[in-house]
Amino acid sequence: MTDQASTPTFDAEALRAKYREERDKRLRSEGNAQYVGVTGEFAHFLEDPYVSPVVREPRHDAVDVLVIGGGFAALLTGARLREAGFEDIRFVEKGGDFGGTWYWNRYPGAACDTEAYIYLPLLEETGYVPSEKYAKAPEILAHSRRIAEHYDLYRDALFQTQITELRWHEQDEHWIVSTDRGDRFSARFVCMANGPLNRPKLPGVPGIETFRGHRFHTSRWDYDYTGGNSYGNLHKLSDKRVGIIGTGATAVQCVPHVGATAGHLYVFQRTPSSIDVRANRPTDPEWVSTLEPGWQRRRMENFSTLTGGGYAEEDLVMDGWTEIIGKLLRGRGLANQDMAGVMRTLELADFEKMEQIRARAQAIVDDPDTAEALKPYYRQFCKRPCFHDEYLQTYNRPNVSLVHTDGKGIERITERGIVANGVEYELDCIIFASGFEVGTPLEQRAGYEVYGENGLALSAKWKEGVSTLYGMQTAGFPNCFIIALSQVGGSANIPHVLDVQSRHIADIMTHARAIQSKRFDCTPEGEAAWVQQVVDASVMSVQFLEACTPGYYNNEGQPNGPMIRRNGAYAPGIMAFSRVVEAWRAEGSYTGVKFD
Repeated sequence: MTDQASTPTFDAEALRAKYREERDKRLRSEGNAQYVGVTGEFAHFLEDPYVSPVVREPRHDAVDVLVIGGGFAALLTGARLREAGFEDIRFVEKGGDFGGTWYWNRYPGAACDTEAYIYLPLLEETGYVPSEKYAKAPEILAHSRRIAEHYDLYRDALFQTQITELRWHEQDEHWIVSTDRGDRFSARFVCMANGPLNRPKLPGVPGIETFRGHRFHTSRWDYDYTGGNSYGNLHKLSDKRVGIIGTGATAVQCVPHVGATAGHLYVFQRTPSSIDVRANRPTDPEWVSTLEPGWQRRRMENFSTLTGGGYAEEDLVMDGWTEIIGKLLRGRGLANQDMAGVMRTLELADFEKMEQIRARAQAIVDDPDTAEALKPYYRQFCKRPCFHDEYLQTYNRPNVSLVHTDGKGIERITERGIVANGVEYELDCIIFASGFEVGTPLEQRAGYEVYGENGLALSAKWKEGVSTLYGMQTAGFPNCFIIALSQVGGSANIPHVLDVQSRHIADIMTHARAIQSKRFDCTPEGEAAWVQQVVDASVMSVQFLEACTPGYYNNEGQPNGPMIRRNGAYAPGIMAFSRVVEAWRAEGSYTGVKFD
């Protein structure tokens, strides 16, 4: 059976109706409240299974720069600050090492789903080229450590440490930092690089606390129970009945490994993912020898241009992401169409691509009912597209069952297993592939509160929506940067976004040092102007998300209202955003920021 299938013709109006039907059956009034936070009786899901606890004395000192986090956002920020000559930098990270998402996500099959040559940051700077087009988790974690070593970021890092409070001290013009290890120190500047995907969430279904078998979240994979490692061979599951809840990007990567060894695997699905060809391959040494200085940034920008709907003379990455927009729209005369025409063309191209995705499921999966249940009926970017060459094939195994709930989700968890579609499935182990908190308040995801001038809490200031200058500064919180995804340009390749932010932050701090400014803050006027630009630019993206099946991209089916328009990304994308902030810095007056 072939992996590809020809694209059938389609009835656009029938597809629109089908998409609406599938969306409507999944809409839930509680939105993000349908998930359970990992607090109280579920707090053990946050425990670190990868390192032994370290005992140390509390710190009561002062540093120049505090960077909170240990993932790509923190590493890039630290690297750019080191390049700019900042030496006194302390990192505080709740994990046992650098890596962020890739410290926690060590589940079998974990790998990047955008090309490693653009996803792994600072390749040229560290002299490294990934071993394959889609690097696996151990290699990505090792590269995170490589960056930290290259830039001497381990020097004053505090691991296994959670910030509990940041408080601005007006008289001394610095931040007072408190942690769960009894630390209380000051920092002149703070960079909050917690990352958008760091706190696991659980499905809020009745009885979740009652299951008597084994259970864990994919971000805390229990290899003592399953055997094996990130590359698979989960031999201890051979006599186990395993249930996986979730069919997003994480499940797509781990299901083939669990299915290969489990006595029986049940995959509980509410909404199928879009599964396209991955076609991973080793890095070609001859290609590496042709790379010229600046190759990674050019490649990142080429990818973000094409996936953002822009035009480029060539496609440097040539993968499923760039095909979605670049290949399908090339030659369709968008430049000669009005906006309504462009939107119609985009929709038809999207229908064509999704018909390919559905035809692929039909061609690969043997059982017709299972194949039909695995077909996604929504626009391509309603959910994060997935790419895999073994996921769909796993459902042809006799020991693997797809439990399709037709949008309803599981009904409850019992002492013995999971109830779905009125049937109880007895299980030895439940694996939660339910993702991370997205759309919850920043202080909830970060785990601490930030108090700015006059004791104002950031959560109080942002109660009616995020308010920033270029997504990274917010008035009343001096000498503080926030590296997140709200009000900055988006990309399918998040490290590109983080790279643009880290360069911006290093530039502002370098300017402050040059003019001997010890305190800087954005102005309310500059902040308000940028928020309005973000809101004005969001109209079309919100209209698109309204038609989508629920997911974290559209706030679980609730994309309406000013909060979403304010809290989302800058709709024109990372390339447009990059041009805005680069022009702002080049102009030199730093309009909207006051330096004292």
